[in-house]
Amino acid sequence: MSAGGSYRMSLRRAAILVIAIGLSTAASIGGATALDYPTRPVRWVVGFAPGGANDIIARLIGQRLSERLVQQFVIENRPGAGGNLGAESVINAEPDGYTVLLVNPSNFINTSLYANLKFNFPRDVAPVASFMRVPNVMTVGKGLEAKTVAEFIAYAKANPGKINMASAGTGTSVHLSGEMFMAMADIKMQHVPYRGAGPAVTDMLGGQVQVIFDSMPSIIPHIRSGALRALAVTSATRSSQLPDTPAIADTVPGYEASALFGMGAPRNTPKEIVEKLNKEINAVLAEPGMTKQIVELGGDALIGTPEAFGAMIVAETEKWKKVIEGADIKKVE
Repeated sequence: MSAGGSYRMSLRRAAILVIAIGLSTAASIGGATALDYPTRPVRWVVGFAPGGANDIIARLIGQRLSERLVQQFVIENRPGAGGNLGAESVINAEPDGYTVLLVNPSNFINTSLYANLKFNFPRDVAPVASFMRVPNVMTVGKGLEAKTVAEFIAYAKANPGKINMASAGTGTSVHLSGEMFMAMADIKMQHVPYRGAGPAVTDMLGGQVQVIFDSMPSIIPHIRSGALRALAVTSATRSSQLPDTPAIADTVPGYEASALFGMGAPRNTPKEIVEKLNKEINAVLAEPGMTKQIVELGGDALIGTPEAFGAMIVAETEKWKKVIEGADIKKVE
């Protein structure tokens, strides 16, 4: 080999060595980043107003993550557009693990409900961990005489459009659980959307609206106090938290709706950070005290991998798409 050829070969080898060292260094930095994470507060976006189920769940789990990871998980409520404002803010955030989202049923629903979303939720959010599933509760105020689902249906058919149905906002699971009920029971009610479950329940207590299909965490304290009356749960079977309350499916065969909650992050968030958060969240969910609190909220803890949660996100998105299309719900422009 000529001297020139040998020199060029040496340059190539040197270049390969530099690249290899660079890749190794980058991997080490990434590993160190995941090992040290978090080194500053984490912003946890909740797409609804304080006081509802989403807010309750985020604050419950966020407190334990803050204690375990020695950094604050700061809850940021960003209500608007049925949860889309909060979701979009996370999707567009830097994928560094310092902005996460409280994943909730509206995220699955909105994929089909909104006509002009600037994102595709199953594609653009990195699944981190599932938390829990909870049924909604068909709840009425004391001013409504119906004591059972059958009596409620009979009253609604005799008074079409005269029942005001509250929801936590258009396109929420609270709303669509009611829409599904109307379609399957063949009744008409007047939908009254609010900016979150808190104000909706306030008006339920005041008698301005007569029924809500609210998530159990936000409604069960009012049921237990006797201020509101539960007619049925939206899950396929009864809930251990309301053992004397039947399922809607007992009267309307085939009816089923449950709310899935978890944590998501921007797409391309480092895998090591996602896995660390998943590990910590699963540890929190396995704590006896946390398990008890989740059960008291009416939920079942879901401990699993990011991949398993991703599969749930896809399945929920498809389920609510069928509900929206089957009920012929107009898309939100």
